[in-house]
Amino acid sequence: MPERRGHHPNPAVRCTGPMTRRELLRAGTLGLGGLQLADVLAARAAAGTERTDTSVILFWMWGGPSQVETFDPKPDAPSEYRGPFRPIATRVPGIDICELFPLLAQMTDKVSLVRSLHHTMSAHNDGSIEVLTGKTPLVPDPSSTSRSDHPDFGMIASRMRGQNPKGLPQYVGIPTQPFMTQTGYLGLAHKAYVTGDPSVEGFAPPNLTLAAGIQGERLESRRALIEQFDRFQRGVPTTGSIDGSDPFRAAAFSMLTSPVVRDAFDLGKESPKLRDRYGRHLWGQSCLLARRLAEAGTSVVTIDALAPKLGMPLYFSWDDHANAQPGWDLATGMKLRAEHMDPAITALIDDIHQRGLDKRIMVVAVGEFGRTPRVSNANGCLGRDHWPGAMTALVSGGGTHGGQVIGATTSKAEYPIERPLTPQDLLATIYRHLGISSEASFPNFAGRPIPILSTGTPIRELT
Repeated sequence: MPERRGHHPNPAVRCTGPMTRRELLRAGTLGLGGLQLADVLAARAAAGTERTDTSVILFWMWGGPSQVETFDPKPDAPSEYRGPFRPIATRVPGIDICELFPLLAQMTDKVSLVRSLHHTMSAHNDGSIEVLTGKTPLVPDPSSTSRSDHPDFGMIASRMRGQNPKGLPQYVGIPTQPFMTQTGYLGLAHKAYVTGDPSVEGFAPPNLTLAAGIQGERLESRRALIEQFDRFQRGVPTTGSIDGSDPFRAAAFSMLTSPVVRDAFDLGKESPKLRDRYGRHLWGQSCLLARRLAEAGTSVVTIDALAPKLGMPLYFSWDDHANAQPGWDLATGMKLRAEHMDPAITALIDDIHQRGLDKRIMVVAVGEFGRTPRVSNANGCLGRDHWPGAMTALVSGGGTHGGQVIGATTSKAEYPIERPLTPQDLLATIYRHLGISSEASFPNFAGRPIPILSTGTPIRELT
């Protein structure tokens, strides 16, 4: 559980007064094994990448959501394929989705459903690496303990975009980041900043700790750190040694104390009515925070839909095997997830459009694979197993045309039969929205140039 603000496990840690310049810059280590934040910013600036104001929000459905129980229902299939739920008509004639998403059904004019995605990786981590990095693991790992050799698209965006002029991190994970991807040859500077659970009482801007961070004694207390920043800001004149230091140290100071950063994380600036509409739970407030960060200028925000708590004591993901846990099956899991996802994702999509951000911000909801077409039954519990042969992605915003279905699968949701597409095609679409050439490359540890994507073409229907 995230620690409650105002409490600290080590009573010896106290906020003793304004931070000195040395202490502030020492805070810039932020988990980089001693590499100062100023050095990281200098390295990012060396990329020389042209910045844009576009952003991507990924609702990461880790575990593998069933295509049939979400956005590719098969009402005419035999009962052992069609599953326990019915399809419902949507705002767009001819597009049906699962009955568990009635709010989304009224917003399909703002959504595209890519139903013909597929690949060959059937283990969770391998499938996730394929979808998030565009690189196919050379040696599949059925134990799902593998880690990526290549960075994911958020890390790539961080490297290519460089320092955000507003001090915001370029890559943020809410409440955490996908755990199987690693920065590798890009360096730890491009790992996501993690926020913790934004639905907890008293949530406030974290201290921008990197997911792999190592905190010193003065950084152990989030509250103490923020208070020290506040005092430092009140006690340091606007001109002087900080402004006179090299620009990257000044940028480090800006990242750690910027009011833009603080404001972007402050959910209290939203109306109670809007917060209620998103949902006062992890996924709802995560979607709201993601919109605020993307609107403020963060390039990539992932909402990790692997959540150990959504009002339930059981481990939670989209991994719906039959009888995976006592009393838990596909129907139970889907009802609970839809109860939280439907209001959260629809509020996010509508909010982006209402604010005129639908060209700047792209929303993608997808997992690492789909589920087996045939339903299994174990001790009265329904389930579906891993199935990379067919999966669906939801895409909205980013200047795309809504109200369309791209591709189609067989009558039993087994394989694509129209417009077969790959995770690399989806990533190429994302990179183009971010203004990043997927043909660019980075040297790996051996000095060999590794292209961002070796295959993949932007999905033309989304342009």
